[in-house]
Amino acid sequence: MIELIVVSFKSIHDADRVLVQLNEMQKEYLVDLADAVVVLRQPDGKLNLKQSIKLAGAGAASGGISGAFWGSLVGLLFLNPLAGLALGGIIGAGTGALAGKLVDYGIDDRFIRSIGEKLTPGSSALFLLIRKVQPEKVIAELAGFQGTILRTSLAPHQEKKLREALAHAEEEDTRKEEAL
Repeated sequence: MIELIVVSFKSIHDADRVLVQLNEMQKEYLVDLADAVVVLRQPDGKLNLKQSIKLAGAGAASGGISGAFWGSLVGLLFLNPLAGLALGGIIGAGTGALAGKLVDYGIDDRFIRSIGEKLTPGSSALFLLIRKVQPEKVIAELAGFQGTILRTSLAPHQEKKLREALAHAEEEDTRKEEAL
């Protein structure tokens, strides 16, 4: 079952840092991300979205290959396969890129923007769709980050563990500041 988790951070850079760490954990098979989006609320209030899956590039590549193949076949019919290959590749890449831009894969952009608008300027949020996770290991790896859960589809006991881990990181940070 795919789970949705949305966590906000006080720093504009923390959501990116957590995503980098999650991508490393994905290489170790500790987590399997279906989609991830980083939302940055700039100090001037402007909202930036960073999609982790670039569909336009993938669509252009697959469209180019498909277009080149079909263009070559049509070109053979008219005894000019090279022209068909070139023209088919160009048209296929263009339509593939357009289709990739128009497809909304994973987390709905309207949902992301509606939550992002509520962030305070100078902060960030991380939107995750998680296929599989080893919660104890992932939470232990991310213990140094302090965040606030905004939305989740986790079971109540799993959400409680995540909230406790994030609160623990904030408590440790407060103790370090007081010691200084």
